[in-house]
Amino acid sequence: MIQFLKYTCILTVMLSSFFTFGQNDTLTNKYIESELISLAGRDGIAWKSKDQNFLFKPYVLIQTRANFNYYDDEGLNLAEQDNVLNSGFSVPYSLIGFAGKAFEKITFNLAINASASGASLLNQAWFDINLKDELRFRIGKFKTPYTQAYLVRLGQTLFATPPRSLTTRVNLDFDINAVNPTIATGFDIGVQVHGLIRNKFEYRVGVFNGTGINVNKATSSTSDDLGIPALLYAARFAYMPYGPMPLHQGDPSDLTGEYFMIASSVSYNVEANYESTNDLRTGLEVSYMINRWYLSGEAYLLNMDFVERQQIKPNYTYFGSYIQAGYFATDKLQAALRLDVMDRNSTDNDGLLYMPAIGFNYFIVGHNLKLQTMYQYLGKNGHSSIFKENDDDNGMAEHMLSVQLQFAF
Repeated sequence: MIQFLKYTCILTVMLSSFFTFGQNDTLTNKYIESELISLAGRDGIAWKSKDQNFLFKPYVLIQTRANFNYYDDEGLNLAEQDNVLNSGFSVPYSLIGFAGKAFEKITFNLAINASASGASLLNQAWFDINLKDELRFRIGKFKTPYTQAYLVRLGQTLFATPPRSLTTRVNLDFDINAVNPTIATGFDIGVQVHGLIRNKFEYRVGVFNGTGINVNKATSSTSDDLGIPALLYAARFAYMPYGPMPLHQGDPSDLTGEYFMIASSVSYNVEANYESTNDLRTGLEVSYMINRWYLSGEAYLLNMDFVERQQIKPNYTYFGSYIQAGYFATDKLQAALRLDVMDRNSTDNDGLLYMPAIGFNYFIVGHNLKLQTMYQYLGKNGHSSIFKENDDDNGMAEHMLSVQLQFAF
């Protein structure tokens, strides 16, 4: 035991001679960031070398939520007749991770979500090779370059949940349950080249597995129809005349700036959804932040083209869009509005779903706590029959209320 304590003390002294340990430290390197919570300027704990070439910063994000969901009668078990389902308490995210820098040119980030299971436990794991601002390479599991609603930080969104038009699975007019994707692509494993040119133009071009956050291994084949690897090919380009757009949708520490961004994105998932379709996605987004206001809107499209061997009508097209606004009524209280629209049953069939939402965010500054409340209603319009109307919103709550308390460190 004495020998063990002796060597432990020697190792501690050796490490402390190379690394400095700081509390209430401020991270200044712009690449030492997380797509989950903001790390720059955040008080906390970090280890860094005296020459500033090595840095290690742990972080935590916990979200606890109270849920209330009321469903229409259609689609319910007639023997039960319970309209209130999926209600109670939940922990959507309980993340622990770390970000850092090594050898001056490499930055990295890893996060585990203890609220998930299976391959989704690994929320993200990537490293960047930063040759210069204009040329960087990212390898690992991270957010695909599609839709601002996902690219903003998880812990700094305007609403507790993203637009349902992005997260709800589309409907097909025949029964192939395995090929109902969402419009969003989310996290995936791949490689991406990206950069910021003249502090105004941002680009991201990448190749991914196309299997999403739930798969951590290689499963792809070669496309029979196209003769190319069955992967997700994605690109996004943004113009920001006032400098880089922040990755938050309202922050009490940033109430005097002005930012504007317009961006477009496109992706092609070859033989997606159990090798049944080639999925083309496109998107257009606009965001504007000035003083206490945050405004944004997006429109996106999914075209599913069935492969030849499926012998099914070749194309189904779906679209969605939303507009939202946030305003800081006080330095701590932000009010939010959103209107979300989705063509869930494809452009071949009449009918739209519209989902207005209202919310309030209260920031408990100094304790890294954020309280979010939101109510969302589900409406239907333009369907050819009551049956089509009921089928279109099947599985979606008509009234949704959530109260979320978040802690970040």
